[in-house]
Amino acid sequence: MASSSLWAGEQGAAESEHLNSHFSNLIHPWKNLPGVKNTTVPNLDDSMNNTEEDEVEVVDLAANSLLNKLIRQSLVESSHRVEVLQKDPSSPLYSVKTFEELRLKEELLKGIYAMGFNRPSKIQEMALPMMLAHPPQNLIAQSQSGTGKTAAFVLAMLSRIDASKPFLQCLCLAPTYELALQTGRVVEQMGKFCVDVRVLYAIRGNPIPRRADVTQQIIIGTPGTILDWYFKRKLIDLSKICVFVLDEADVMIATQGFSDQSIRIQRVLPSECQMLLFSATFEDSVWQFAGRIIPDPNVIKLRKEELTLNNIRQYYVLCESRKDKYQALCNIYGGITIGQAIIFCQTRRNAKWLTVEMMQDGHQVSLLSGELTVDQRASIIQRFRDGKEKVLITTNVCARGIDVKQITIVVNFDLPVNQSEEPDYETYLHRIGRTGRFGKKGLAFNMIEVNKLPLLLKIQEHFNSSIKQLNPEDMDEIEKIDY
Repeated sequence: MASSSLWAGEQGAAESEHLNSHFSNLIHPWKNLPGVKNTTVPNLDDSMNNTEEDEVEVVDLAANSLLNKLIRQSLVESSHRVEVLQKDPSSPLYSVKTFEELRLKEELLKGIYAMGFNRPSKIQEMALPMMLAHPPQNLIAQSQSGTGKTAAFVLAMLSRIDASKPFLQCLCLAPTYELALQTGRVVEQMGKFCVDVRVLYAIRGNPIPRRADVTQQIIIGTPGTILDWYFKRKLIDLSKICVFVLDEADVMIATQGFSDQSIRIQRVLPSECQMLLFSATFEDSVWQFAGRIIPDPNVIKLRKEELTLNNIRQYYVLCESRKDKYQALCNIYGGITIGQAIIFCQTRRNAKWLTVEMMQDGHQVSLLSGELTVDQRASIIQRFRDGKEKVLITTNVCARGIDVKQITIVVNFDLPVNQSEEPDYETYLHRIGRTGRFGKKGLAFNMIEVNKLPLLLKIQEHFNSSIKQLNPEDMDEIEKIDY
């Protein structure tokens, strides 16, 4: 099936070509699966629109989440330590090393192995015994994209369904219709051998007739559409829902109105319904939201990633103008053997200007910015990973979550600053953290206008790290820089 290894962990040269296809190409092969059936394939002609030209890129959390799903070609073996907080601390804590230990239905085991999962991921080892326990237990879990959390809660939904009963039994909320479709794709892949299990998408552009007899057991949708279908149009019955999943909670609460809508939906569900909430981050706002919507939960959380600058050597170059910055960049580029490099700009305008300049000088570069659709961004990142371009020029849309082992250099063409024109320390950390990963050494170069030097000194003081000045005209000095 097209693009199946994006979720299954299989490798193959064709993957970068798969990523070039639009969401509609990911949808249509589902129609002919023998098991779980998509009975209402949405029209995706109006997928994520290009945003208008902005001076400063604003990171779209939902788009970032979807992007990370698309570019994770295999399960990420997270280095985070998993912490478990049980609602009943005296209860034995179980974990599993194989899927057979879960005593799943045979058709589900076949679906898991068909997707390429050989053993549970770290988050699945702890989460699956809780999600599949009898009686059902509520769960709040933190997990980054690519660690298998979608497959985990999909497995929980499919395990609880009685396929012989043609009514809604599981409800999954996602913040955008693109993310809902990605979850649906996992349901249909994992449930391909589950005959008579069907999925309904409650998303914009996918209407159902007013007097339709809803016989699908799983409904996946966005909060607004679910509310409309249930409260206003009375199209669906939520009284027999046995599993409620709220995915991407941090994205949900960042979207105006979605947290309140999600709570309204949760309040009409049966009291015995199993509640599962997932979030990539666990900031205070997420905790407060989770506490309101998931009663008496078990909690699985990840210790905060310890990004370190210890193995990244940092330099700065004083410049008078954008042209000066570019000339300094060319000198560095000419004096150092570069594997691959990421160059960060603060605005789309600078990113586009720099891309044109470098291409005119014969460099292999690609541009990644927020005006591209998510699948276009995924395709660009895949080409960069494949080494088809050596330099990726981007804005903050790419500051987090993109791990490419060959990256040896990160350049801040513009320093990251916040709306108060103060240093954005977290973004700086995540930007230069794109190098120096996987135990390797890395280099970071900051192109600084003279009047921005105080900002750099604040960054140096904040991280208690040394950022050395580099003379871009001294080629001997540049050539002495090694890894």
